[in-house]
Amino acid sequence: MTSYEASAGRHCHDAVGPLHSCVYFAPEWQDELAALGLERGAMAYFAGRAAPLGAVGAGTVTATFYNFNPAHVERYIPAAWALATPEAVLAARLRGADRTLRRLLGEEALTSKEMAEAAELAMRATEACRREARPLYAANADLPVPGEPHLTLWHAATLLREHRGDGHLAALAVAGLSGIEALVLHNATGKAPTSALFMRTRGWSARQWADARDGLRERGLLDEAGELTKAGAALRGEAEVLTDRLDAAPYDHLGAAATARLTELAGGFTATLRAAGAFPAVHFGKG
Repeated sequence: MTSYEASAGRHCHDAVGPLHSCVYFAPEWQDELAALGLERGAMAYFAGRAAPLGAVGAGTVTATFYNFNPAHVERYIPAAWALATPEAVLAARLRGADRTLRRLLGEEALTSKEMAEAAELAMRATEACRREARPLYAANADLPVPGEPHLTLWHAATLLREHRGDGHLAALAVAGLSGIEALVLHNATGKAPTSALFMRTRGWSARQWADARDGLRERGLLDEAGELTKAGAALRGEAEVLTDRLDAAPYDHLGAAATARLTELAGGFTATLRAAGAFPAVHFGKG
């Protein structure tokens, strides 16, 4: 693993981010999008996450999502837009988020002063997010802010997640890593999901995975056994440090004390989500 020191912003992201991403694993999200005629699984994911961009093609989704096989995206986009408009998808995903958070957190948490405080802090952090070169963030930032505190927090978590994500893609591009190479290098740490899971969810074949691994060996980033070299670990560390730097503005704007408070509040809600089974068990390792 790399030896960089995680920033306060990264710690806050780790606490806030799951409040957005829990919906991707929730039956409510799938049910709402399936009711529009979308296929459950990959189509629902691609359409639900890309809807703020409008009825874009597979190329735009591939570019902004980065590590999915373009051919995999093309199986579902733009076909999804013939089944449901982006506007309908946006309404459905908000309904799905509402239902998911109500089930996992409970009504008491949703109406608590802690929820209102977390929503206010998270939205304040988004005031410093930058739109330049951040397409997924900018598209979500054009959406109206929901009125209820738990949905305000979900919206803010979405903005902060996509803002950081767009910056991370820039860092991967600077590192000269393709989408699949970034996955292979991450998997080599042993702290990431298995290669089988990455290939299944991102649409890569075993041959493509092996070719990417060979390319990373040629660059001196992996050794013959597929382990990270010092150069590979350093490159990953540089990308993570750059990601933190590109994502510093929201947390600098919030200030150290408020960032710590948001981390505490969101971390409590995220712990509840995890305890309620919001995230499926994922096998980690290099296999």
